[in-house]
Amino acid sequence: MKFALHFGNNTFPDGAGAGRLARLAEAAGFDSVFAVDHVALPDAYESTYPYAQGGRLPGSQFTDMPDPLIWMAFAAAATTRLRLMTGVIILPLRNPLVLAKQVATLDHMSGGRIELGIGVGWLREEFTALGVPFEERGRRADEYVAAMRALWREDGAAFAGRYVAFAGVSCNPKPLARTVPIIVGGHSEAAARRAGRLGDGFFPSIGAQVDTMPLIEVVRRSAEAAGRDPEAIEILTGCPDALPGAGQDACMAVEERRRRGVGRVVLPVNAFLPNLEESLPRFGDTVIRAFTA
Repeated sequence: MKFALHFGNNTFPDGAGAGRLARLAEAAGFDSVFAVDHVALPDAYESTYPYAQGGRLPGSQFTDMPDPLIWMAFAAAATTRLRLMTGVIILPLRNPLVLAKQVATLDHMSGGRIELGIGVGWLREEFTALGVPFEERGRRADEYVAAMRALWREDGAAFAGRYVAFAGVSCNPKPLARTVPIIVGGHSEAAARRAGRLGDGFFPSIGAQVDTMPLIEVVRRSAEAAGRDPEAIEILTGCPDALPGAGQDACMAVEERRRRGVGRVVLPVNAFLPNLEESLPRFGDTVIRAFTA
C-alpha cells in the first residue's frame, strides 16, 4: 500500500513551502504528493463543483494556485525519491504537444518521478474563457492521451485524430521509461470506463458527493473489454477514517481499502496542519510503516 498527499500546490503555493512539504513527505514515507489545476477561475460561475457540499470550489478566485507542473518541479528539486502527480490536470485545456514536452522534461530531469493525473474538467466557464468547447472535452482528452504517448514512445511520431494531427515529429527528451503513468481522475462512470480503457490508474478524487467505490468494478470491466489486465490499473482513493489522530483505527481503515483493491490512499495535506514537522512523521511511524515494513 502506498500513501499520497493531495492539494500540495494550493496549500503551499510558494517555493519554500513546496520544498518543505516535499522533504517532510518523503522523510515520513509518503509515496507521492499531488498538485491541483485550474488555468483561470471566473469571478462568477453556475457550474457545480462535484467535490464539496454546496457545489462551490473552496477558497476564491483570488487564492494562489500555482501551475501544477512548475510547482512539481520545485518539489522534485527538493527531494530524491518522492513522486509528483497532477491531481488532476484539466487535459482538454492543454495543447497536447506542449504538455507532452513539459511532462517528459520534468520526468527526465526528476529521474522518472512524474505521474500525469488527468481529468476532463467541470467548470464550463473556464472552458469558455480559454475558447475550448466544453461538450467535446471527453473525446478531446482521449485523443490527447494517445497523441502524447506517441510522442513519448518514439521519434518521427505520427498521430491523426479529429483534434490533433501530426506526422514525422520528434519531441525530446523522452521520459525515462518512454512513457509517463496516466492516472484518470473523476467520479463518474465515464471516467471509470476511460481509466479501464486507457489509464494506468484511476483516482475518483477526494470529496465526491457519491460513493465512488463501486466504480472500481466499472474500471475492471472496462479494462477487460479493452483486452487489458484489470489488475495492472492502480486504484487510488481517499480514506477519511485514516486521517491523523485516528490511531489504530487508521490502520484498520487502510486495510479495508487494500482488501477492496486500492493501491494508494490519498489524504488531504491540510489535515496534517498546522504542524507538519510533528504530524507527518507521526503518521509515517504509526500508519505508513505498518503497511511498508
